[in-house]
Amino acid sequence: MATFRMALIQLQISSVKSDNVTRACSFIREAATQGAKIVSLPECFNSPYGTKYFPEYAEKIPGESTQKLSEVAKECSIYLIGIHLFDIDVPGKITFQESETLSAGDSFSTFDTPYCRVGLGICYDMRFAELAQIYAQRGCQLLVYPGAFNLTTGPAHWELLQRSRAVDNQVYVATASPARDEKASYVAWGHSTVVNPWGEVLAKAGTEEAIVYSDVDLKKLAEIRQQIPVFRQKRSDLYAVEMKKP
Repeated sequence: MATFRMALIQLQISSVKSDNVTRACSFIREAATQGAKIVSLPECFNSPYGTKYFPEYAEKIPGESTQKLSEVAKECSIYLIGIHLFDIDVPGKITFQESETLSAGDSFSTFDTPYCRVGLGICYDMRFAELAQIYAQRGCQLLVYPGAFNLTTGPAHWELLQRSRAVDNQVYVATASPARDEKASYVAWGHSTVVNPWGEVLAKAGTEEAIVYSDVDLKKLAEIRQQIPVFRQKRSDLYAVEMKKP
């Protein structure tokens, strides 16, 4: 399939986990009826955003949330990407230390679909060009980053990083953010976005709850890679980005 539709669910997060999960499943079903084949939820979709909430909302896997997501993905015959966080300290602006509560990942996350190979990152991962390069080397054509930038990093870096990763690696990049809640202790930037390999923004939400749809055109991706053949012309005799772990 040369073209397929994907959807990003920009969910308004409440303090009631069961309501978050139920509403997420409702949006997933709606996206599937609109032809979406790959659907992404935002980071931390079932919990308010903050380290003080994590112990209360934490689940074993499999658990309530993963069970519901598995069921709705099977029901709708889609590929579903769900949930995580990061560390930030901007003097006078915001301080948030996710690593005090959550452990870091230690492996690459990719999966194959009938449409393309997908590479996964979470929010802060988007700042590391090497991860995206590894995914491109492994044949990924779409990178998905559920994330939750804030009102400081969002306007400065959210779109910039997505477009950079897309152009650097000639891939589609999609980011799914929670909807903005001005009353929350951590206010997410919103603006869930899909960017093509040329660096063009194909679809972008505002700050409110929404579903963002975009068609991923793999023929367009192939044309861009032929027009600007960076993979063939990289100087691998001079430099390389390599995996330390599979």
